[in-house]
Amino acid sequence: MALWRRKAKQANIVMKDHVIRCVEAKPGHPPEVKRWGERELPPGVIRDGKIVDEETLAMILDECVDEWKLGGRRVRFVVPDPFVMIRSVSLPPRLPDDDIRGYLFMELGESIPLPFADPVFDYVVAERTEEALNVLLFAAPEEAVAEYAALLEGADLRPVAADVSPLCAYRPFYAAGQAAANDHILLVQLDESAVNVSAFHRHLPLFMRHLPLEAPRERAVPIVDPFADVYKEIERMMSFYSFSLQQGRQQITRLLLTGDHPQLADAFIALTERLDVSPERLSYSLDPLPDRYHLAWGLALKEGMTDDDR
Repeated sequence: MALWRRKAKQANIVMKDHVIRCVEAKPGHPPEVKRWGERELPPGVIRDGKIVDEETLAMILDECVDEWKLGGRRVRFVVPDPFVMIRSVSLPPRLPDDDIRGYLFMELGESIPLPFADPVFDYVVAERTEEALNVLLFAAPEEAVAEYAALLEGADLRPVAADVSPLCAYRPFYAAGQAAANDHILLVQLDESAVNVSAFHRHLPLFMRHLPLEAPRERAVPIVDPFADVYKEIERMMSFYSFSLQQGRQQITRLLLTGDHPQLADAFIALTERLDVSPERLSYSLDPLPDRYHLAWGLALKEGMTDDDR
């Protein structure tokens, strides 16, 4: 019997409408980057998170696994944003911790409505007092998650965990010391094919909003400002957080900006001029990773964080 076992490298894969990205890392604190790669996807293979051309996607993924030497590797993946629902749920205050999952399993779709059937879910206890028990529920359609898991298995990978993009995007900022528990954070992921806006407090995402974008390479005629509607949505989300969620008692204190959109720098300047809260980019380089690997790196960071850190 071996006295010690080498920590196995894991692949962390992000599949978006426009790209597949992977970071292979050796577990540690922080993980050690071993290999990374990306492949642009032809338009229409994945559309708003839904796999449209499964045959083409499977062929491309096979090529990536071969090129990146990932065959047989354990892999984590991000559930596409359009399928993810994040919701605060109040439960009976005296419900024991060990019974929470079973209670949610029985009540989802009944007393706890969802916009889809047959969910897979996870939860975090956000508040427990003698008078209240509130959990943060993460849910997605089982069919969609299973489709991505089956795609990975078909490419000789071993999916072991799924995650959601707000948590993955948050972790590098947390690791950089840009996210304290008492901060009220709006996290904006501005990607080539979509924008995702989520609000965090005490290291927990309280809500998220997903907006599809027309990718620059699919746009027939360039427009002056492709983000005009995005800026308005960000302002609406900041107002919603302050006046609906916080009842006017708190407001967004930090705005964190990340993403792979080629005009991300322009958006940073526009938000700086438009908002009272100045946007922040990640304060350290991901070197040797390019900045556009932020999300995949955040997925890799899941290994080294405690439950409280997310």
